[in-house]
Amino acid sequence: MTADVIKQLAPTGVLRVAINFGNIVLAQPDPVTGKPQGVSVDLAHEVAKQLGLPLEFVTFDSAGKVFAAVDTGVWDMAFMAVDPVRAEQLGFTSPYVIIEGTYMVQDSSPLLSVQQVDRGGVKVAVGKGTAYDLFLSRALQQADIVRAGTSAAAIDLFIEQGLDTVAGVRQPLLAYAQKHPGLRVMDGRFTAIEQAMAVPKANSAALVWLSDFIEQMKASGFVKASLQRSGQTGASVAPAS
Repeated sequence: MTADVIKQLAPTGVLRVAINFGNIVLAQPDPVTGKPQGVSVDLAHEVAKQLGLPLEFVTFDSAGKVFAAVDTGVWDMAFMAVDPVRAEQLGFTSPYVIIEGTYMVQDSSPLLSVQQVDRGGVKVAVGKGTAYDLFLSRALQQADIVRAGTSAAAIDLFIEQGLDTVAGVRQPLLAYAQKHPGLRVMDGRFTAIEQAMAVPKANSAALVWLSDFIEQMKASGFVKASLQRSGQTGASVAPAS
């Protein structure tokens, strides 16, 4: 079993892990070295340690780009939100972190709650291919979605074009609003985003091993401690599966 896991997770002899810098809850570049850090990075190091594998990070600036690279073979394991569209090509563990998808608006906006956003004429900026883009594409019936290349670019688009709102992960939106007066992040959420480990769907042995691994990491307090070290105390550790 372990031999099959290693073969699937490291077909080149190196465990190549996709890291998404577009979600600061999961990963952040070190301000001095630029190297990846955060809960997903810590989990990747622990997988490599337990399997005795060398580790290499492949960094992206959005989850949509991580998913788009599935068929290129540039990564063996990734960290991303569970979504039915992605599940057509990927196998997911149970979630290890749950974060909130919400909206940011101008202080003067008449939109006061997440329920008010789905109205005719409302324009919502999102990062293309993100978990909240996929969710809102199914959920919004009247509002229009305007897509940017990344979550950060979606905020820029919201500001530059004077759009009604921008959707995203609560923590990065709060960080932006704190630095830019005149903006507010809505209370409440339009979805709970379940972050999990993912591998190409054919790699069933690796998925079984990783599913057990992630349950151990939650139960032991590893995930909670990692979130605290990276300053992401607003994220919740997912419950046991």
